[in-house]
Amino acid sequence: MSLAQIHAAIPHREPFLLLDEIVEQSPERIVCRKTFTGNEWFYAGHYPGAPLTPGVLLCEACLQAGAVLLSQQARESAETSAKKVPVATRLNNVRFKRMVKPGETIEIEVTLTERLADAYFMTGKITVAGKTAATLELACTMTAAE
Repeated sequence: MSLAQIHAAIPHREPFLLLDEIVEQSPERIVCRKTFTGNEWFYAGHYPGAPLTPGVLLCEACLQAGAVLLSQQARESAETSAKKVPVATRLNNVRFKRMVKPGETIEIEVTLTERLADAYFMTGKITVAGKTAATLELACTMTAAE
């Protein structure tokens, strides 16, 4: 999926867009990639001399991938009622297993595990070169766009 298609699916933009490409997508699963070049704004202060990708941004990358995954449901919702967007409601069992440094490419896998009305429950896994960097459970609710 091209960057233009990602832009069409979610409202995130630079400097806060944390997806470069969609590698694979089905109705229940998405795989995305993001390469951190080292020029990103957050490395200047996290940490000078020893830059490290903030864990909260890894979680945000999973949430953005999940939002792309749910964008089809959002479009279907818009056909029957007011336009809706996915909004994060929960992160559980977040585990960081490996640091992500400038120059590395993360692969983000998000799987939809359950849907209850407008609430969506997913699992996320971030890897670098096949090694797990983080795992988490996340939830989003479809909310009317304002």
